Amino acid sequence: MRIALHAMPGNEATADRLAQALAAAGHAAHSCTCGIHRFPDGESLVTVDAGQANAETEAVVVCTLDKPDAKTVPLLQASATLRELGARRVGLLAPYLPYMRQDARFAPGQAISARVYARLLSDHFDWLLTVDPHLHRIRNLGEVYAIPAQALSAAPLLAEWIGRNVDAPLIIGPDEESAQWAEAVAQRANAPVLVLRKTRLGDQAVRVHLPDLAAWPNHTPVLVDDIISTGRTLLSAVEQLRRAGTPAPVCVAVHGLCAGNALPSLLAAGATRVVCTNSIAHGGTPIDLTSLMADGVQSMLART
Repeated sequence: MRIALHAMPGNEATADRLAQALAAAGHAAHSCTCGIHRFPDGESLVTVDAGQANAETEAVVVCTLDKPDAKTVPLLQASATLRELGARRVGLLAPYLPYMRQDARFAPGQAISARVYARLLSDHFDWLLTVDPHLHRIRNLGEVYAIPAQALSAAPLLAEWIGRNVDAPLIIGPDEESAQWAEAVAQRANAPVLVLRKTRLGDQAVRVHLPDLAAWPNHTPVLVDDIISTGRTLLSAVEQLRRAGTPAPVCVAVHGLCAGNALPSLLAAGATRVVCTNSIAHGGTPIDLTSLMADGVQSMLART
């Protein structure tokens, strides 16, 4: 099977690593780039590798979708162009998938953006592969995506990193929504787990409620979540833990959006490390998703 991994700008290293992993698994895989020209009026023009779009080649567009509004129009141009040039199928590998937060209408007139975005991608791709999307009221991607859509779990990789780097971990989910990730990691790390309660005080302010930790003396708190965005919830949890006299906590997340000063604030509050996967590239991403995503690509191509 020939596989062309078309990297949108900023995703070249991810596509290169995937091509190497797929080639090692016996596939004729290689990476190529999608160029974007920005016109002065704000429009964009995408150019794909025309030589890698044919009926014998599976096209996989690689694009992690942090800051999605600026990336989505070029992404759709790339998909449409590959299809017009004759690609057998066009799949999307988006290590980080956005627009999952607004999964219901919380006030009159609000868009349910999770469903809007899902329809948009479903109209342009044959399949979708992502890692740990923020599923809450939407229980699985099949509820909103009209194409085969698979969510990979990074929990084994997070648990493996914790096992290698943290002695006597106590896995803590900083709020109720984080429970599914904290519990999955704790099970694989064979570690105790607890989930904190959160009270939202406003758009930028939260308070978490810390239970009695006397049952876990000498354990290192490891705060586990799927996404670090502004970091406010984790920051409140770190501050509460330090006031309670625990060992300095470690923060581990799948996706490090790390908006604004999230990273330095967590470290200044007393976290010893803030660790994420490389779904979004920045300095604190030692957990590599390559093997997980390569297996996922092979699975998607076999079933679609």
